[in-house]
Amino acid sequence: VPIICDGWAASAVMLSNGSRQILSFLLPGDITSTALLFGPRAHCLVEAITEVRYCTFKRVELQAMVFGQPDLFDVLSRVWIGEKSRADQLAVDLGRRTADERIARLILNLMDRLAKRGMAQGQTMEFPLRQHHIADATGLTPVHVSKVLSEFRRGGLIEISDRSLTILDPEEFRRVTDMR
Repeated sequence: VPIICDGWAASAVMLSNGSRQILSFLLPGDITSTALLFGPRAHCLVEAITEVRYCTFKRVELQAMVFGQPDLFDVLSRVWIGEKSRADQLAVDLGRRTADERIARLILNLMDRLAKRGMAQGQTMEFPLRQHHIADATGLTPVHVSKVLSEFRRGGLIEISDRSLTILDPEEFRRVTDMR
């Protein structure tokens, strides 16, 4: 069972036409797939976005450790719940939200996850994603992603530079997301 120690990766499904749907971005501390705790195969593939360092654990040993210690089982339960919640939100994003809302929600979700890990400085986070990553995660084209990001920049909501992203107006940016 691989766990990301350093770097960014993406959990994705490849389609027969060569396109992909990014299901989630994997950050340091993330299990590449909780499904690997119970079986030998994940339902998706993992692609490195940056240089990635990971550790692997034997499934049987990890199961014994997690299920033998209530505190670790609680942690795993929260991981499962978070994974399920993000999957549900992705379905809603792809089915019912505008391009602006999808992209803003993705950015805020990443900011929140990185902040919880102490990996964001105020409203600034590492941001190695390219337009094609954002497009494959939001069901949009790279051209549409470029247009939306340009609108966010012109509106004074975000700044992207040097592989980092800063949310300049957090209150207004959160309003864009329709985040509840």
